This record gives sequence, structure tokens and C-alpha cells, in this order.
Amino acid sequence: MREALAEARAAAASGEIPIGAVVVWRGRVIGRGHNLTETLHDTTAHAEMIAITAASGAMGGKYLTDCTLYVTVEPCPMCAGALAWTQISRVVYGAPDPRRGYSLFHPPLLHPKTAVQSGILAEECSALMLDFFQARR
Repeated sequence: MREALAEARAAAASGEIPIGAVVVWRGRVIGRGHNLTETLHDTTAHAEMIAITAASGAMGGKYLTDCTLYVTVEPCPMCAGALAWTQISRVVYGAPDPRRGYSLFHPPLLHPKTAVQSGILAEECSALMLDFFQARR
């Protein structure tokens, strides 16, 4: 999660919403990303999507079985759907997103075999978001 937080800080430093993500396979980071929606003028350029693309390239295929995604904020429905298609084994996130998080939807949007763990470094992940939006208002 510390690597994902570093990505989130990089996003904030460039004026992006501070969300970061990394994909880990066998203890090694194979994909990383942070929000680039403003930079790329692309609403789909979420941290998870960038990390998924990098990890898929590293794996040489579209499936991320046996991989874990660490992300600072609960994935949105778009990212959860993309993660389902990758068949990722595990998603670990820090802060919940009570307004736009995937967990608001039923049936669940992630692949049925994907394990989820939440609340990892949640305070630090939440603080990045709160500080970012307070500075903008």
C-alpha cells in the first residue's frame, strides 16, 4: 500500500485527484499508476486502469490471476468491472468511497473469486483525499 500511496502523492503533485495503484505478482510490482484524467483529458484514466494496463503488458496477457491490486481508494464501478475482466485474485484498498465505490452495487461488480481487503492505511489514504479537496475549495 505504501507504493500505492507514493503513486497517489505523485498524482496530487501534478494536480490530479490523489489516487494511486500498484499490481503485485509474486511479491514484485508489475504495474503502477495514478490518476491521469486531467493530464490525458480522459475520464477513464483512473489509477487502477493505468496499473492494469501496465501489469497486463508485464504479464503478456489480459488475465491477472495470482495478482493483487493495492489501491488507495475503493475502486469505482468502471474500475471494478475492468478488474473483474482481468480475473485478478485480490484487491486491497485503503479508504472507502461511500459515494462512488463499487461496493454500493449488488450483485458485486468484481469477479466472484476475487478476495477483497479494505481499510489498509485508511487514515493516510483518506487524509490525502481530504487535503487535496480542501485545498481546491
